[in-house]
Amino acid sequence: MCNSGKLLLWLVMSYMPVLAMSQSGEYFVIDKVLYQGNRTTAEKVINNELNTLPGDTVWVAELNRTIEQNEKRLLSTGLFTLASLEVKNWKITEQKADILVAVQENWYIYPSFIFELADRNFNVWWTEQNRDLGRVNYGLSLDHINLTGHRDKLKVKLQRGYTHKYEANYSYPYVGKNWGMNGEIFYSTNKEIGYVTVGNKTIFRRATDERVLLRRFRTGLGANYRPTVYHFHTARLEYHHNSIDDIVANDYNPNYFLAGEQDLRFFLFRYDFTLDKRLFTLYPEGGYSLAASVVKEGLGVFDDFNNLSISLTAEQYYSLTDRWIVGGRVKGKVNLIRNTVAFANNTGLGYGDDLVRGYELYVVDGTDWLLAKTNVRWQLYSKLHQLGRYMVLPQLRQMPVRVYLRANIEAGYVNEPTYIATNTLNNRVLIGYGPALDIILWNTALASIEYSFNHLGESALFLTSAFSF
Repeated sequence: MCNSGKLLLWLVMSYMPVLAMSQSGEYFVIDKVLYQGNRTTAEKVINNELNTLPGDTVWVAELNRTIEQNEKRLLSTGLFTLASLEVKNWKITEQKADILVAVQENWYIYPSFIFELADRNFNVWWTEQNRDLGRVNYGLSLDHINLTGHRDKLKVKLQRGYTHKYEANYSYPYVGKNWGMNGEIFYSTNKEIGYVTVGNKTIFRRATDERVLLRRFRTGLGANYRPTVYHFHTARLEYHHNSIDDIVANDYNPNYFLAGEQDLRFFLFRYDFTLDKRLFTLYPEGGYSLAASVVKEGLGVFDDFNNLSISLTAEQYYSLTDRWIVGGRVKGKVNLIRNTVAFANNTGLGYGDDLVRGYELYVVDGTDWLLAKTNVRWQLYSKLHQLGRYMVLPQLRQMPVRVYLRANIEAGYVNEPTYIATNTLNNRVLIGYGPALDIILWNTALASIEYSFNHLGESALFLTSAFSF
């Protein structure tokens, strides 16, 4: 038989089960889930991410989309660098089949030396702080993102340098069928303190005798409930005790804790709800998510702080083609108790991912704020690289690499009634936009190079990074 004839016969034989299934009702029922490659990770951790389990019906017309959704959810955990689903053991007459889940596990243990910048981002340190090596943190840390194979995370940090920090936290997501728990303890000290905002930039100061100006202590316990693959509920109770030196309260800023106080003690209760149907959360390729948070600071035990805030977030992404993705995010926060908030607790935009691109060098503090982000992405490159003997860790020898070009336009608004002297970015609409290049490695690490513009006529190059664990 000629080669073309053999190829045709192979194709016919390969797709006969699919054709037969289509003729017999266009669906099958999952009989078993088979596992491959999860040497450390428990099978129930994988099952917890799948939206199709034994006994569920899978329609042939929806098979490709179902497989893609589940592969992306597994990759979003950060536990795996590769994940694939495949139909096995089709029993056509019984309309049953098995699902094989094959994964390549990530490297889970990250003992490391700490060498990080103390500032909000690299650009603030490089531009505003003149690349001052005195604003560097160093020390030792241990991160284990899958300690017992149940997606439980342990983090221990011993840090010196700009901020002296001692921290330990642990989370275990499978105390019960759908329940998990977490706990932490944290203590830090600083000899330099950001005591006031001028021109929407934090001004720092330290005492001439190098005394400690700020101490922070926090401990807390939390519980989480996950009734379905997509729904998350989290409740958390924390105790905070922060203190400043009398020179800060008397000379630098009496409103740091309000009314010249040197101590701030309060209990905090936080409830979070998330509905997450995004495909691949590190770099969403489709789907949507909704999130709500309620935070009560001050539960009546102490009179130092009393605040109640609510924040809402909505995200939506569309995969227009194999290469084009468009999406956006809207997030807002409001304080329901309208008391004056101490300077130390009055944060708004400019922290973490809650910022308008182009304003990375600024902070816009306030009691209420709204942020809207939109972007269009185009896949420039996608390939699985075999690192072989050049990579010591066998878990990382296969390296998926994807590169995207991205265009952004973002807007934000911060309402601030109190700390507005010289801070002209408060109480006005902020607009930022520009192009970016995103690089995704091993499906767990994201690095971005962005060139952004703002309404002030300023433009600059910004570097960011993120991980899915």
